[in-house]
Amino acid sequence: MKIEFWSLGKSHELYIQTGVEDFTARIRHYFSVEWRILTPKKNTGSSSPEKWKKLESTLVFSSLRPDDYLVALDEKGSPLSSVRLARFIEDRSNESIKRLIFLIGGAYGLDEEIQSRAKFQWSLSALTFPHQLVRLILAEQVYRACSIIRKEKYHHG
Repeated sequence: MKIEFWSLGKSHELYIQTGVEDFTARIRHYFSVEWRILTPKKNTGSSSPEKWKKLESTLVFSSLRPDDYLVALDEKGSPLSSVRLARFIEDRSNESIKRLIFLIGGAYGLDEEIQSRAKFQWSLSALTFPHQLVRLILAEQVYRACSIIRKEKYHHG
């Protein structure tokens, strides 16, 4: 199984990039992993939030395959503990899912079409985090889940 992290917005800020790269490299010990930053064209900045979400949706759907397992990160989604996330990832791996995609929405959230297409909606927290920080938290939590699956010492829960 390949894990892909998709994020709508700009590339990683320098203060986040090192941490994201570190945890992504750690995940590679368990699964093939890749980051994809999806950025709509610049000339659309004056669009309304709904139009902007539609533009982002078009970008996502142009890269999504029918058999992809899409997880949408959304504040209204279901929370998972680190142990439950580990089980979730392990179950997808056991189901022979080819691509498990974690999608971080843009500034206005995710379009309803994407939310409908997602097989799971996950809330990282009831708190609101900066978009860039969500990338780091996501990478760390997926690494933690991998270490739990392998019963390694990183997680002390």
